[in-house]
Amino acid sequence: MYAMTVSAIAEVVGGRLVDALDPEALVTQPAVFDSREAVEGSLFLALKGEHTDGHAFAEAAVNKGATVALVTQPVGVPAIVVDDVLAAFGRLGRALINGVFGRAQVVAITGSAGKTSTKDFIAQVLPGNVVATPQSFNNEIGLPLTITMADTTTNFMVLEMGARHIGDIRDLTRIAQPDISVVTNVGTAHLGEFGSRENIAQAKGEIVEAVPRGGLAVLNADDDLVREMQNRTKGRVATYGLSEHAMVRAVDITTDDQGRASYILTTPEGSAPVQLQLIGDVQVPNSLAAAVVGREVGLTVDEIAARLSVAQPRSKWRMETHIRADGVTIVNDAYNANPTAMRHSLDALASMTRGRDQRSVAVLGHMNELGPDTRTAHEEIGRYAAELGLEQIILVGGEEAGWIEQGVRAAGGKAVHLPDQETALDLLQNTLRSGDVVLVKGSRGVQLQELADQLLQPNPGPADA
Repeated sequence: MYAMTVSAIAEVVGGRLVDALDPEALVTQPAVFDSREAVEGSLFLALKGEHTDGHAFAEAAVNKGATVALVTQPVGVPAIVVDDVLAAFGRLGRALINGVFGRAQVVAITGSAGKTSTKDFIAQVLPGNVVATPQSFNNEIGLPLTITMADTTTNFMVLEMGARHIGDIRDLTRIAQPDISVVTNVGTAHLGEFGSRENIAQAKGEIVEAVPRGGLAVLNADDDLVREMQNRTKGRVATYGLSEHAMVRAVDITTDDQGRASYILTTPEGSAPVQLQLIGDVQVPNSLAAAVVGREVGLTVDEIAARLSVAQPRSKWRMETHIRADGVTIVNDAYNANPTAMRHSLDALASMTRGRDQRSVAVLGHMNELGPDTRTAHEEIGRYAAELGLEQIILVGGEEAGWIEQGVRAAGGKAVHLPDQETALDLLQNTLRSGDVVLVKGSRGVQLQELADQLLQPNPGPADA
């Protein structure tokens, strides 16, 4: 973080200094909301959660080196007192971008699926010093927190923006107005919150409404609701996709034996071959969005293709792939799930084993926040998995997992429905064999990443049965 005195921070956020705080003391490190992550020079955020209150941990954070805590009441350690910690933190983020980091361009990304992988591609394509959203810190806490990771040497900030309600993204763009906005797709994530894809599109489109004249809206030409967003921006528009009318396209797509796609990147300036390192055909449009951003900042098509070809996975539990010593491949994609993302992951699993002497094993949990379409959506995923011809489908959990099973059987497939991770682990340890590819996928609340981690441990069962 750019070094700021606590008095300057207090002025920006509209707070007052308490508890014998030296007004010239410096905050030099990014903000933290977990006292265990505090280091010398941190700003600690005393946030109130559903089960804990950060004010109780302010002293621990200062003892670990935090310069000051942002609080709503005195806590006995150096602090800045404000009416609302989260709102004040947003004001700090906006002040940093508008003042200190005025030279850094802001690239904002949203979408129902693929936004984190797209963010990772963009961060690796852009030249210079790039600060990008860690993990999936894409809300009113994570966005300003990411901003505090930048400093005066930062050339680009790549900020993921999520939404659960109409207006959420608009609020985030008021903290960090984008120079370039990217929309990956409009699917059915959080359908239970929004009610319809059209409402999701309304929310996601707020990111292109924030683009100023002279800025750029990057839109997926293959998604009808995303294409329509071109009418909602004051900026220029560039499209990407597989469609012939996309400005930046991928042609001649092939997939290798590890499920990684290759294609010819085609732009108005020329073409170049790309060999992606990330797994799944779904990474093709994600990488194309990054290509548009690279083109916008002046990279040549050859430079873009080269950077895309060496880009690596950066976010945990998103098609995170490991090959065990016994030859079993574990694909941990358990960070979250919605119908669009679930299909993409199943497609990737199928592509990794298609035409090869390897078994595809899908271990699936339920999908959250789908509203009245919950049962139908789960049954459809079951049918989709069966139609892909996967060798084994293991469903973990309660009623929703049972609905996936019904979909599998309705499509003529077979599935095993197990009540918990322990029984799933036991089955897998005793049936997996060398060459198998195992996808683990479910919503965050299911915590299937724990099963994926356990599968990476030494296997006491037969590996070559």
